[in-house]
Amino acid sequence: MSAGTESEDIVEIRRAVQALCAEFPGEYWREKDREKAYPTEFVDALTSAGFLAALIPEDFGGSGLGLNAAAVIMEEIQSSGANGASCHAQMYIMNTLLRYGSDEQKREYLPKIASGALRLQAFGVSEPTSGTDTLSLRTVAVRDGDHYVINGQKIWTSRAEHSDLMLLLARTTPREQVASKTEGLSIFLVDMREVVGKGMTIKPIRTMMNHSTTEVFFDDMRIPASALIGEEGKGFRYILSGMNAERILIAAECIGDAKWFIAKATDYAKERHVFGRPIGQNQGVQFPIARCYAQMRAAELMVHHAAGVYDAGGNPGEEANMSKMLASEASWAAADMCVQTHGGFGFAEEYDVERKFREARLYTVAPISTNLILSYVAEHVLKLPRSY
Repeated sequence: MSAGTESEDIVEIRRAVQALCAEFPGEYWREKDREKAYPTEFVDALTSAGFLAALIPEDFGGSGLGLNAAAVIMEEIQSSGANGASCHAQMYIMNTLLRYGSDEQKREYLPKIASGALRLQAFGVSEPTSGTDTLSLRTVAVRDGDHYVINGQKIWTSRAEHSDLMLLLARTTPREQVASKTEGLSIFLVDMREVVGKGMTIKPIRTMMNHSTTEVFFDDMRIPASALIGEEGKGFRYILSGMNAERILIAAECIGDAKWFIAKATDYAKERHVFGRPIGQNQGVQFPIARCYAQMRAAELMVHHAAGVYDAGGNPGEEANMSKMLASEASWAAADMCVQTHGGFGFAEEYDVERKFREARLYTVAPISTNLILSYVAEHVLKLPRSY
């Protein structure tokens, strides 16, 4: 959104995030990328500044901001050239605890998360045999007195090695014993400090970008019954609103990435001279940049609209899904354009383009693929027959 249409509070948030990110220039991110290392210093700085506690109510030590403000934070992180994937889950996982956690759970965990004493970064949902088909997950939790015993496996559980707490979705009632396949799933807030090596095993997955993602195995992992969030068997409903928040925040990150690529390409097109003139004077160079800018701006409007619906208490399923699709496509188009504008230099590590190019590719696939978003729009918005 243009600065003239934003409140002074939002403008100030942008300035503050930009100032913090300026302390972590491209050299920092290139080093982390080469070493596949977690950007601990960056995450600690965001935590200390209160940005990762944006959605936590002030009574629990947070800022008590809305999702739109959180989206602005994530956008600015990306547009600075940083990588918010190292910490974005703490924003959207928070939703489930805020909306459905007990008063005791909120008092126990929220102040510690806000201060940085505890890290809530791991979201255990996807499995090797189910992927986005969440209702087919096989991880099970069986009540045993004052505990639950959990067995199963999760995959693509990002930041599990760098988290103290995990929000875990498991089946507590077999599918054949429930009337609807959406029933019988439960959410647990797992204290990973108590179970890593004692029923929980974490295995890193190396990927084409520095994303700190893992496989997690549960072998008779025992957790206290008090770890259950909300009512047993209602977990799928609980995470749906969290998934909407996730898609809106990821979309905001994509907008930030697109802005970075567009600014990088524009600056290079002005500075790079070939045949005695800046390459940006050629329509073959400037038109793709201009098209990406227009595509980004259109997606940006949808992202802020979706966040507005969420903050107003509405159900932004349609808006959240479409904003994630449009923003990820705008980001990927800008990434491709930026490499093309830079030519060979787009592949050189020192320009940061190739790093951001790899990072941007993820979001047309995850956290939900473009095709599944189209299926959602077709079925739930256009009322076409279910295709799967």
